[in-house]
Amino acid sequence: LQENLDRRLFGQHLVSKVVVKAVKGFLNNSNAKKPLALSFHGWTGTGKNFVSKIVAESIYKRGLHSKYVHQFVATLHFPHAHSINLYKDQLQSWIRGNVSICPRSLFIFDEMDKMHAGLIDSIKPFLDYYELLDGVSYRQAIFMFLSNAGAEKITEVALDFWRNGRTREDIQLTDVQNALSVSVFNNKNSENLIDYFVPFLPLEYKHVKMCIRVEIESRGYAVDEEILTRIADEMTYFPREERIYSDKGCKTVDAKLDYYYD
Repeated sequence: LQENLDRRLFGQHLVSKVVVKAVKGFLNNSNAKKPLALSFHGWTGTGKNFVSKIVAESIYKRGLHSKYVHQFVATLHFPHAHSINLYKDQLQSWIRGNVSICPRSLFIFDEMDKMHAGLIDSIKPFLDYYELLDGVSYRQAIFMFLSNAGAEKITEVALDFWRNGRTREDIQLTDVQNALSVSVFNNKNSENLIDYFVPFLPLEYKHVKMCIRVEIESRGYAVDEEILTRIADEMTYFPREERIYSDKGCKTVDAKLDYYYD
């Protein structure tokens, strides 16, 4: 996990540190008191899905394709507010059924900021400190929640550091943590069910170039510096005056490469 994050994830020193520590500690703990719950926050394209994929690959041979890894996208799997009770029942029996088959199941929930509050409530019992819930123990399961919530706050912190001439690597978890506790679950009693709030910082020009380089190499092409720079320059950056951070992170790198290489 550490090796993969070092090699493939750019500009996210906090993420690497927290995720490796959390996952390793949890997997080595034979007597966990609750499932591991990680909440990833940041703009699109900063690596939330990418990191959940790397975590899955480091635990399961088939990664995201393992039958013990379950992914949900709020707008895709739970689109209709009026069907919320049906979704609740389906989701709870899905979680219960899969953890009964494999206690070490991984559940990934994307777009948490778009998920209906009632549905979030239906997940909470599984995250709590129960020895058994209806005869099933959830203490070996892992839950990852991905959200754009808190992204503005994270950017504010990063910008403050930049404007005060401090490096991005000086940013500590505590600098962002308070901003994030206005979190996914938006209420105090469930905040303590999340073990780690993980902030994904907005990506700078140099990180975008790193993403492009790795992507070109992974396609088996020689890296043409001119094309690499051209692709990075075509991306849009913010704030408008300083143009420090990529609007979409590394999200559109793939499509841009198709245009230049295929």
